[in-house]
Amino acid sequence: MADSTLLIACGALAREVVALKNQYQFIDLNIICLDARLHNTPEQITGKLRQKIRAHRSEYARILIGYADCGTGGAIDRLIESEQAFGEIARLPGAHCYEFYAGSSRFQQMADDEPGTFYLTDFLVRHFQTLVIDALKIDEHPQLLAQYFKHYRRVVYLSQVLDPELQALARSAADRLGLQFEQVHCGYGLLEGVIRQNVGTEHEDQTDHRLLA
Repeated sequence: MADSTLLIACGALAREVVALKNQYQFIDLNIICLDARLHNTPEQITGKLRQKIRAHRSEYARILIGYADCGTGGAIDRLIESEQAFGEIARLPGAHCYEFYAGSSRFQQMADDEPGTFYLTDFLVRHFQTLVIDALKIDEHPQLLAQYFKHYRRVVYLSQVLDPELQALARSAADRLGLQFEQVHCGYGLLEGVIRQNVGTEHEDQTDHRLLA
């Protein structure tokens, strides 16, 4: 068995994990991404992960699951526990991508400061129309906007890259929802650290954390 790592990741992380692989030249990291739309049916995530783990576990020294809990109610952790006898398996920390991008303590502080926060990542900014507006049928039924977001006060954009175009789209999303806008630049957050820990690199961590109002 080669001393290599397989990352089975949510499709919402595809751009980020490929960027990290290229940045650190991880030659011993292979990546498989599952459909990001599985987040609409989180009960299906574990089954899809199990299929990929069992199809590839004999080929790798370790498997990294590119999901947090992601609404599975602990099912991913139970899957990992059941498969550990066949090789090293770990997942990303936290309950969701917002937490592992921002870091647990920072995310908890933001949630405590304003429970009525709607979070965006680079992926969600790029696909806001499809994943939020279209999925919730807001264009078809405009009255739903006030119903869905009546308890929200702000949008926090947890950015992975500093891109003026994405920032403009995020501000536009906040305006569309009628909410205050903030940007917290997280870089790749804990995603970067976990991948580096599992694959190994001599690079120093240069993750930038800045608050942009």
